Amino acid sequence: MRKSFYHFLMKYRHPEPKDEISVFANNAYHDHSFPKISEDYDEISSYLELNGQYLESMSVFDEAWEQYLFTEKNDQDR
Repeated sequence: MRKSFYHFLMKYRHPEPKDEISVFANNAYHDHSFPKISEDYDEISSYLELNGQYLESMSVFDEAWEQYLFTEKNDQDR
C-alpha cells in the first residue's frame, strides 16, 4: 500500500527547518485543509497553487514529489 504524499512529507518536519522541504513540511502540518490522504500530483498541485501561500515556489513541491515517487518505487521493489 502506498503512503500518501502528506505522510511521506511529514518525515521532513523539524523544529528548526534545515531546508526548503522542511519548511514546506512544517507548513503543510499546520495547514488543516491540506489533502492529507492524496497520492495524486494534480490534486495536491492544484491545492497548493490556490492555498499554498506558505510555499515559496512550486519547484519545492516538485522536488518533494520526485523524492516521494523515488521512495515509493524503492519501497515497492523490496
